[in-house]
Amino acid sequence: MKKILLTLTLLAGLSVACFAQCDKTVVLTSSKTDHIDAAGALLRSEDEAVAIEINKTEVNVLVNGDPKIKAIIKSNTCNWKVPFKDGKTAIHGVAQRDGKDMPVTLTIEGKDGKVTLLFQMDEALDDRVRITPDKFAEKP
Repeated sequence: MKKILLTLTLLAGLSVACFAQCDKTVVLTSSKTDHIDAAGALLRSEDEAVAIEINKTEVNVLVNGDPKIKAIIKSNTCNWKVPFKDGKTAIHGVAQRDGKDMPVTLTIEGKDGKVTLLFQMDEALDDRVRITPDKFAEKP
């Protein structure tokens, strides 16, 4: 009985920790971006400082310190077994581009401790951006 109670307590604690991660403001930083086509083939790579801040309501992308994209989050699916290491977040939102609303999808996936991010404008599937963050941290 004690083992069952201990196991249930540990599982509940882990579930709360994983869910709490989804409500946090996180910042991903990278020094390189890969542009890929719809099939995942590399189109080009760029060495640039990228910072992506994600909170409950929006995603902000800065490239070399300049704000590039601000997207308002419309839906967010978050499922992490081990916070920041094993799981997936899918964010659907709307960004402004040339005065028009553009649907965007941001997918963050962790597998075997490696986190990758895929950013795409839903109308431009042949030029998606893939980032492997150098740093993935909560923002206080």
